[in-house]
Amino acid sequence: METVISPHQVWKLPPLILHPFSDSSGPNKLLESSRASLMLQGLLPSGDFTAWELEQKLLDGRFCELRMLFYLGRDLGRWMEQCLELVERDESLKTMGIRTQSFAAMLVEDPPDNVREKLKVWGVADYKAIFSRALGLNSIFAEVPDRTILNAEFIRNYYRYADHMFACAQQMNPFTEVRSRNFQFDLFASGEYTRMLEKEWKMTD
Repeated sequence: METVISPHQVWKLPPLILHPFSDSSGPNKLLESSRASLMLQGLLPSGDFTAWELEQKLLDGRFCELRMLFYLGRDLGRWMEQCLELVERDESLKTMGIRTQSFAAMLVEDPPDNVREKLKVWGVADYKAIFSRALGLNSIFAEVPDRTILNAEFIRNYYRYADHMFACAQQMNPFTEVRSRNFQFDLFASGEYTRMLEKEWKMTD
């Protein structure tokens, strides 16, 4: 649906707070997975590893990526629900057909400039793929699935499935498109946001 919101109207959305997913073995698994992928493609010498061992290293890394994206998607989903609560409390917005998909599309396709800049500072280049895949995984999984119940083919190509999951979730219901020119919000890492709150509390004491 086309947006019916005047470009001159602006609302402040809740901040998007991202919590770090800590896994001490994660960075090593991701690095080993990348190297295994190159070895399987013949772009690096395989050394003493068998094809089966390289495949397992690849799958270990892909499953680690899946877990990280799932937890990111949980934060994004929580934020979208908070945004929808704001919509439901605003008489001028509640009848416009704005849904969680509205904010998902804005987050992926049209985040505010300040959010783009912070992601750039954090070294996040392809935020569209990261956010959409994180939301796609959360559209079907309530919790991180146990690896033993997932087919190896799914783990190997989870990102392709996640792309389709996101597209499917966006098409489940009609929704009104919203733009960042109308809906502004800030992006914080959880620790950063906590420090900001502490500073504000000290100023009001």
